[in-house]
Amino acid sequence: MISHEISKLRRILLMYITKVSGHRAATLAIEKALSKLDPTVEIMSINGFGYTYPTLEKVVNKAYMGIIKRTPKVWDYLYDNPNVVKKIDSIKRFLHKTSHNKLDELFHKFSPDTVVCTQAFPCGMVADYKRANRLNFLLLGVLTDYAPHSFWLNEGVDYYIVPSEESRDRFVIKGIQPEAIKVLGIPIQSSFAKPLNKKAVIQRLGFQEDLPVVLIMGGGQGLGPIKDVVKSLIKIKKNFQMIVLAGTNKRLVRWLRKVPKKTNKKIVVFEYVENVDELMEISTLIITKPGGMTTSECLVKGLPMVIINPLPGQEMRNTDFLLKRGIAIRVDRTNDIGEEIELLMNSPERLASMRKAAFANGHPYAALDIAKLILHHSV
Repeated sequence: MISHEISKLRRILLMYITKVSGHRAATLAIEKALSKLDPTVEIMSINGFGYTYPTLEKVVNKAYMGIIKRTPKVWDYLYDNPNVVKKIDSIKRFLHKTSHNKLDELFHKFSPDTVVCTQAFPCGMVADYKRANRLNFLLLGVLTDYAPHSFWLNEGVDYYIVPSEESRDRFVIKGIQPEAIKVLGIPIQSSFAKPLNKKAVIQRLGFQEDLPVVLIMGGGQGLGPIKDVVKSLIKIKKNFQMIVLAGTNKRLVRWLRKVPKKTNKKIVVFEYVENVDELMEISTLIITKPGGMTTSECLVKGLPMVIINPLPGQEMRNTDFLLKRGIAIRVDRTNDIGEEIELLMNSPERLASMRKAAFANGHPYAALDIAKLILHHSV
């Protein structure tokens, strides 16, 4: 009877948006941490937007990708613009209210005592449902970027989990009580926190220990000017090794397979890998888009970052954080990337300073710390 009551109290609902996203990756990290700390916990993980508005989710995702690719300045204007936030407030409230029937079904089926949201929309939706029905379950909003925006602000959220003191301060300015904000970091997979034998990993993966390794990533879809970056890098006189993660970009993969014939530099191309932690461990620096999850992984690994053309909105805010902390450099012209990388590799003192700054801002145990907070307040 006692174990049944404990089990009943340990029902945790995790909500994200978009099947392939940093939001879902953060949710998975929290889920694994919860299961590790308490194997008896009952967890349900769902796409909050897709569950309540499946058709609208597809429309919004398509529109978002279209704006980002074709008119990024429009997104820069829209992102966390107070005037825009105010104008669409009625739409937001309408979506919150009309989601209540679906949430009724979900909450009657699962009866969670805690809800954790890794994206602002489901967080606001659940907060409105909680307030309207005068419920007392614990609600957490977990940020996956380094600058909070106004859509996170909702009455009924018990704790906001943020990655830095700067993001905490921004929330306080926006009116959130300091005690409701926890600086625990962005939750990533536990493998990134495990110490690795760098020499053994280098040997196993077939790299030379005495040469720098440059890691190039473009996310799961292989986005960004990766081709131009590689073209610029192979012109560098300094000898080094290159790892390129091309994701699902088949056209890019085909092009990259031909590059080693044009240079004496070692270039290893991957489409999709499970050992990003190992690749980061052996890398001297990374050239990447500054998504929240990738950034958090780099910080934990102490990996200096070179950022190419950050997108307006989240990526630009993440870049500002990294530049301010001395963790990254930003290059806006791909033609200059080779020269900038060569300068960095010829400056061990600067790389060491960037690495130290990265380590200082990392939160390797964020997922576990969030899980501990959840379980502590679930009993």
